[in-house]
Amino acid sequence: MKNADLLKIENMYDLEHTEAKALLSTLNYPWEALPKIKDLILELGAKIDASEELSKEYVKRGDDVWIHKNATVFDSAYIAGPCIIGEGTEVRQCAFIRGSALVGKNCVVGNSTELKNVIIFDNVQVPHYNYVGDSILGYKSHMGAGSITSNVKSDKTLVVVKGNDEYSDINIETGLKKFGAMLGDHVEVGCNSVLNPGSVIGRNTNIYPLSPVRGFVPENSIVKTGNVIVEKK
Repeated sequence: MKNADLLKIENMYDLEHTEAKALLSTLNYPWEALPKIKDLILELGAKIDASEELSKEYVKRGDDVWIHKNATVFDSAYIAGPCIIGEGTEVRQCAFIRGSALVGKNCVVGNSTELKNVIIFDNVQVPHYNYVGDSILGYKSHMGAGSITSNVKSDKTLVVVKGNDEYSDINIETGLKKFGAMLGDHVEVGCNSVLNPGSVIGRNTNIYPLSPVRGFVPENSIVKTGNVIVEKK
């Protein structure tokens, strides 16, 4: 397997845990889905509206916002369409969902957390003061309090995904100006960490608090202070 193949969807995600399966299964790299999220949600929403069974499970709020009847959304949360909130998910006080957000089942979107153009797999937690934009968060991934995805480079140039050390041959042009982070399944991000544009974090990886992360981090890793990457033992 080439190192670049480690970043492919099939090596980062279990697609049985997202309503985006049909889209993601047609793509190679996860960030290829970012320009397609809005249309995906509108397509899924149209299927909800057209299905007698599904339309009983969801409440349509305004234009292009579908919320499962078993989800909990606090009154102070703001949700713009297109957006789908899955079964059992909790959207807490003052959450700010700016649109193009596909949020799976049994997730937590916490107080003052902001989402924009994202695919959130099932059982994901972004519970406290998080910003997640132009990103995909895999099954059971978790972002600690205050951790964010930075989705635009300071010089406004297009994002290139790069590898470090033994993965230095990874150099993939995305053609995207806005690209936050791709988190594989079961990734843990420590409090107040910043995932810089083009961050791709492999499955089962832990990131220490206060870490600035950039580029590709392989699965089963620990990212320590100073961007030191070691393999889990």
